[in-house]
Amino acid sequence: MSAAPIGGLNCPRGMGMMGRMQSLRALSIAGALASVMVMGSPAAATEVRAVPVARGLVNPWALAFLPDGRMLVSERPGRLRLIGADGRPGAPLQGLPPVDAAGQCGLLDVVVDPRFADNRLVWWTYTEVGAGGNSTALARGRLEGERLRDVRTVFRQVPKVASRLHCGSRIAFARDGRVFVGLGERFSRKDDAQVLSNHLGKVVRLNADGSAPADNPFVNTPGARPEIWSLGHRNIQGAAVHPVTGDLWASEHGPQGGDEINVVLAGRNYGWPLVTYGRNYGTGTRIGETGPRQGFEQPVKVWMPTSIAPSGLAFVTSDRYPGWKGNLLVGALRGQMLVRLSINGRKVVADEELLTELDDRIRDVRQGPDGYVYLVTDGNEGQVLRLDPK
Repeated sequence: MSAAPIGGLNCPRGMGMMGRMQSLRALSIAGALASVMVMGSPAAATEVRAVPVARGLVNPWALAFLPDGRMLVSERPGRLRLIGADGRPGAPLQGLPPVDAAGQCGLLDVVVDPRFADNRLVWWTYTEVGAGGNSTALARGRLEGERLRDVRTVFRQVPKVASRLHCGSRIAFARDGRVFVGLGERFSRKDDAQVLSNHLGKVVRLNADGSAPADNPFVNTPGARPEIWSLGHRNIQGAAVHPVTGDLWASEHGPQGGDEINVVLAGRNYGWPLVTYGRNYGTGTRIGETGPRQGFEQPVKVWMPTSIAPSGLAFVTSDRYPGWKGNLLVGALRGQMLVRLSINGRKVVADEELLTELDDRIRDVRQGPDGYVYLVTDGNEGQVLRLDPK
């Protein structure tokens, strides 16, 4: 039986629902959940099941909902599909720029503009070829029928690197309309995650036209890229804005162990590769310090010694799942499960592992306009699943 240490609490995967509830109640008795109860208590566990909604997708990466309930799903090989109420994927949308799909790179995240009803804009990240290799780019286009028009690439990660690894990335809209994009450090360039003259291993914050907001933290720092919001990241795979505080939360992959959930604040350094719980592949030798270390942020959640490869994130704001409101849901690729985190302010205080029997890599997690949670599974036979309370 394996266990994942979370906030001082071990929840073995083989443990039954009653055992998990008892463990979580013990944490509550200790007083750690005193103020989080308003935001949803792990003790109020809900049995759920995953119901297929759409099948026949090839390496789907992200899911976004249109106001009418239809879904947009990105497929890493370079296709963006509309899925109707019948669950059947339509023909790929026309108008996307060329996508360099290889390894971990390709067509990645997709989100619908918060003002979609007025502007019909769709945003996506993809891997773009150029001099020196490729890099992650952010584009937007206006959805008209089965075509994207007025397509424009508004941001390009600098520099381009000859790599098929650690392209990231996730998009999240802040409440003020600015755009966050999480970017990988491309694996071979990990030291550049600490260098402000590039976008490798960074979160960037952009205006809608791709320019840097005047209040970004490094705008006036000589030699720094003005788009940078935070640094010291490895490979960001999930991002979500807290519905109450507006904080950006992100998941990122560690190497051998050291997967992280972070609250990503302006100008902060998240350590990679100088401060990390991860170890070198194969040898298990140390990479950097574990911290705490002055000047570097500690993750609010870390998985060690075994990685789960956290992916998409979503905050629960609906009442579909009793006791879940305010919880953060985390998909897992290697772990092949869904993790429910209860948070108190900027702290993770308890967790629950769900769908451990699914035997599928969960790539993305989104809450739909109907209040249900939807999951995207990775693979050549990828699916969209709806999470139904039992």
